[in-house]
Amino acid sequence: MSDPVLSLDGLTVRLPRGADRSHALSDVSLSIASNEILCVVGESGSGKSMMANAIMRLLPNEVEIEDGRMMFDGHDLCTASPAAMREVRGAGIAMIFQEPMTALNPLRTIGDQIGEMFSIHTRLSKVEINARVIALLDDVRIPDSTAAAKAYPHELSGGQRQRAMIAMALALDPKLLIADEPTTALDVTTQAQILRLIRDLQQRRKTAVLFITHDFGVVAEIADRVVVMQHGVIVEQGAADRVLNDPQHAYTRQLISSVPPLKAPPPRSLSGKDVLSIDRVSKTYRTGGFLGRGARVTEAVKGVSLHLPRGATLGIVGESGSGKSTLARCIVRLIDPDAGSILLDGKDWAKLTPDQVRRETRHIQMVFQDPFASLNPRRKAAELVAQGPIVHGVDRAVAIAEAKRLFELVGLDPSAGDRFPHEFSGGQRQRIGLARALALKPDVLVADEPVSALDVSVQAQVLRLLAELRQQLGLSIVFITHDLRVAAQICDLVAVMKDGAVVEQGTTAEVFGNPQHPYTQALLSAIPGGDFTRKRDSALV
Repeated sequence: MSDPVLSLDGLTVRLPRGADRSHALSDVSLSIASNEILCVVGESGSGKSMMANAIMRLLPNEVEIEDGRMMFDGHDLCTASPAAMREVRGAGIAMIFQEPMTALNPLRTIGDQIGEMFSIHTRLSKVEINARVIALLDDVRIPDSTAAAKAYPHELSGGQRQRAMIAMALALDPKLLIADEPTTALDVTTQAQILRLIRDLQQRRKTAVLFITHDFGVVAEIADRVVVMQHGVIVEQGAADRVLNDPQHAYTRQLISSVPPLKAPPPRSLSGKDVLSIDRVSKTYRTGGFLGRGARVTEAVKGVSLHLPRGATLGIVGESGSGKSTLARCIVRLIDPDAGSILLDGKDWAKLTPDQVRRETRHIQMVFQDPFASLNPRRKAAELVAQGPIVHGVDRAVAIAEAKRLFELVGLDPSAGDRFPHEFSGGQRQRIGLARALALKPDVLVADEPVSALDVSVQAQVLRLLAELRQQLGLSIVFITHDLRVAAQICDLVAVMKDGAVVEQGTTAEVFGNPQHPYTQALLSAIPGGDFTRKRDSALV
């Protein structure tokens, strides 16, 4: 291997008093060479992003580098002056962030923001800078690069914004590119495109890439070597194939065993009658225009028909914009469908008046993707869970007592009911969201991307919990996700949505084992790492 572009030697980063541990990083040592992709994996709190921020010298004010060296281009970044670091950032080391919408200035065009890299670090003329910007946008394969340069961030899709961030990061041909969870929020096909793009650009430019992720499918797809972190410490590192297929550390084995396999288990017997029947439901949005003229029309849901047997889980999968979440909101009457019927235990849910909906909501409840946004930060957890039953006439003391019982059911200590939402982890907040939905003893639970923001081991815990609750309570579940691995493991039936319509449906084993529609085939083939878990399962026996 060639000389390292970057080497960390005993890097130790101290946290301020009152933190959950004394150090964010403890004695971290690693190296990365040119033309190499090193993946750093671990759960939230493992120190991955803190290490990236330390390399860029962008640590929060009260967080300090206590010991160690970070050698880059013959210089120790730990002792570099602020002026020297300004020269390093962008020109020597560049970074791609997880959420481009927050990293990009919404008030400036994409071209202006990329061009700023050249105006700060070079003496190129405005004409030369514009030419470089267009060339970079072409390089990252954004269609119509001239128009994209004039566009504002909100006018581009998520995948295009991420490509613009990559173009900005590569503008000055850095020796090292740090990518911090750059594909986590993207659909599976967009994710596959971005991963191919990063690999292609890295090979053409011989760039060293430090890729931070918690997705072992991504690791299987692009990594040359892997570093596994836990609580700020490196517990294992080595060649990607060896770490994935012969993990040595117990924590690595736990993480890899938590990745759901893509192959669906044998189908369960579904003998129950349909508890939910959706027949030709449609929803159209009209935005913009003046007095109804020139309005933009979006058919979010187009004549969707589905059925959910009692005690079963129906998965609805597809990319962003496919209509999944709009359909979910129609099902629970957060929005009204324009046409079609939604029968809940034979009652047409779509035609109930608002007052009737309020009385009947206990039969169907929803769990949202972001539990923090859906939980009132000013109320304690037990109050949040008890709120629904109290509204429906249950005595407050009885409702609070039942809330604490539900805490046990979802794997939380009943005493946690006295804490506020911000005092819980993401996985714990999702459990509170589940308890709140279950408090009204619903027949149907609609779960909209309930595990997409969770670490792989927490995700596995929540999926096991949902399966147990389905068994114990006789729940029927509508499970909305863009993660096909998750759908394969928890869903009895699956419907694939594209552009508002269902293009394929059937048992999960049928659809995933023998997909008929080209779109379903494309989704399955785009999953990062493919079904690498087959080799994993044999390795972990």
